Amino acid sequence: MSRELKYYTLEEVSRHNKATDCWLILYDKVYDVTSFVNDHPGGVNLIVDNSGKDATEVFESVGHTKALLTTILAADACIGHLHPDDRRKPSTPQSAAKSAASVRTAEEDKSPAKVLEVGTTEETVPELDKFINVYDFEKYAPLKMTKQGLAYYSSGKGVIFFKIVNQNIKIKVDVTTVDMRTKILGFESSCPIYLSATALGKLAHDDGELAIARAAYNSGVIQMIPTLGSYSLEEICNARVDKTSQVQFFQLYVNANRELTRKLVKTAEAHGCKALFITVDAPQLARRERDMRFKVNTNPANVQSNQSSSNGSTQQGFSKALSSFIDPSLQWKDIAWFQSITNMKIVLKGIQCAEDALLAVKHGVDGIVLSNHGGRQLDTSRSSIEVLVEVMDALKRARVDDRIEVYVDGGIRRGTDIFKALALGAKAVGIGRPMLWGLACHGQPGVQKVIDLLKAELESTMRLMGTPTLAAIRKDMLVVDDISHHVTFVPTNELASQVYTPLKPLTSKM
Repeated sequence: MSRELKYYTLEEVSRHNKATDCWLILYDKVYDVTSFVNDHPGGVNLIVDNSGKDATEVFESVGHTKALLTTILAADACIGHLHPDDRRKPSTPQSAAKSAASVRTAEEDKSPAKVLEVGTTEETVPELDKFINVYDFEKYAPLKMTKQGLAYYSSGKGVIFFKIVNQNIKIKVDVTTVDMRTKILGFESSCPIYLSATALGKLAHDDGELAIARAAYNSGVIQMIPTLGSYSLEEICNARVDKTSQVQFFQLYVNANRELTRKLVKTAEAHGCKALFITVDAPQLARRERDMRFKVNTNPANVQSNQSSSNGSTQQGFSKALSSFIDPSLQWKDIAWFQSITNMKIVLKGIQCAEDALLAVKHGVDGIVLSNHGGRQLDTSRSSIEVLVEVMDALKRARVDDRIEVYVDGGIRRGTDIFKALALGAKAVGIGRPMLWGLACHGQPGVQKVIDLLKAELESTMRLMGTPTLAAIRKDMLVVDDISHHVTFVPTNELASQVYTPLKPLTSKM
């Protein structure tokens, strides 16, 4: 028997405005989220700051959808309706003019970031057939993304280290036919590429992870679903084009509440996910300065209540908020617990040294992803391809390289990058930002175009290198001396040129 929901006025809701008594209005319904506050992936403060208020716009601004409510909240969380007299009404010209000054800054930060060519005043995103490489998508994605989304997705390193691996070309080999097909954890893929998990896909495009799911099927590759997606796990799984043949993996941020973690894992398995990628390189999310700068500029008064400015903390955008969801106490002994609660294959995402790779084999996981989190954690951490050389050598010396599959993500921008990773021992590579750039520019077709371009470049590289199959790709086709010595061919200030975004001077409102 269903409950009869009561009607509440705004004044009644506003009384419930603290962590121990927390109500929110979402889509004209009233929710008691007191029991959910500490489990919120976006952090306690984001909910408490909006307690007793209509939080619909804030909820949508971080890329969430209405359907997500049924997944993240208990069935009895909805306690009533907002009284019709208090519901949001369309703005009149007078009210719009009155409020324009107060919202101008927020609206500017939601507007697309502009990319201008010399001699032009404004650019538009070209037609899809004009894009000829991944860098084209990187250039034009800011035109379709908000400053908020761009700040979150930006930062990182690793691309340059792919460039210092050179190739020894093999000639006089029949490369009439090139076969890129492979298996990832035993599942068929049209090429050695998978779509890595990235949070909040709606920051790039309204269809977010749903478009990525459809693009993955059409391109014959596997999608990794993020824990922190804009759409719910169920929605993304239901977006599969073929419910029986399309393979999806699930990326897991481990929550300190193990029951919540167990439910997430069970839900992923129940909805057909075939592998569990446990992120192990993020006991907390790092100080991502572009994301921090955005939050400081747009919401200076909203500083975390439990931290003072003296310790260098500020409201750090999505990254800092999401950190409260992640368990910093994750240890090797927890692997056995995961193995006991699921039949999915288990992969550790974020291995960064040979010692941990060997421990992963010892603990019986099915695979590892060598990753520095896209360069978004420690800005001086080694790139994944550097670690790959060390890890594969260690696995071979220990004679366990056949007991685990090794994957790489971060810095993949060309088909030659994929070839190099495969030659050094990787089974496949994950792409993240290039996928988001394609999504931002042209939605689902844009994601497919990115995959098509990388596949075309890999096919061309395999022909030019005399390798008609993936099995023919070998380490001795590369020159990796520079990686061993950790040198780059061009001195460059990565921090200044790619990571740091200058603080904008304050402007007078007079």
